[in-house]
Amino acid sequence: MVALKEMPYTEKYAKVIDSMKFSETLIVPFVQKQLGDQAVAEFRKTWQEGMKPIPEGASFEEKYELAYANWIRFGKNDFSFIRERMGEDGLKKYGRTVVEALKKKNASPALVFLKLIRLFSPGTAFAMTAKQMGYQLQWISPGSVSEFTKQKVAFNIPRCKILDFPGTEDLCFVGCQSIYPKWVAEQFKVDMKFNRQGNDCTCILTPLS
Repeated sequence: MVALKEMPYTEKYAKVIDSMKFSETLIVPFVQKQLGDQAVAEFRKTWQEGMKPIPEGASFEEKYELAYANWIRFGKNDFSFIRERMGEDGLKKYGRTVVEALKKKNASPALVFLKLIRLFSPGTAFAMTAKQMGYQLQWISPGSVSEFTKQKVAFNIPRCKILDFPGTEDLCFVGCQSIYPKWVAEQFKVDMKFNRQGNDCTCILTPLS
């Protein structure tokens, strides 16, 4: 088993907050463009109800847990609102919006350097990408690496944190298993597949040619 550097709660908390802000910058303009101002007002009302305040004096672990619950609520409402108003085609259109936004957000000089490495050593570039992804996955759910080679990396998630919350099937199937793999394939040339068994999951990464 390969050990990954552990992400501190300060960073986990920051990642959750950043993800919520990023999603809000996408979903609000999307709803406004597709459904109008009244729908935006209704959307804001539905997801703001039940959001938990985060005390300034709380530990970063406590802040992370509270923020994570808010992130789950936001994501559940995000997908269900679009499905109710626009159906499956609306979800696909929104998914495409998210993929393009993720690509834009993660474009950087480091990505250009990674592309150069891929030209001369595809295996090295894949290993670098997989290692970073494994680190980033920690704010979403605890897990471990069971296999790590230049051709395949496997992350085991014995109990997905997302699925500990009720009504999160869309977050699993639309978010994790559809939107994220498209983004990873298009920007990092990595194939991402999930093998879910109940609340347990294995994420398999392999390089794309």
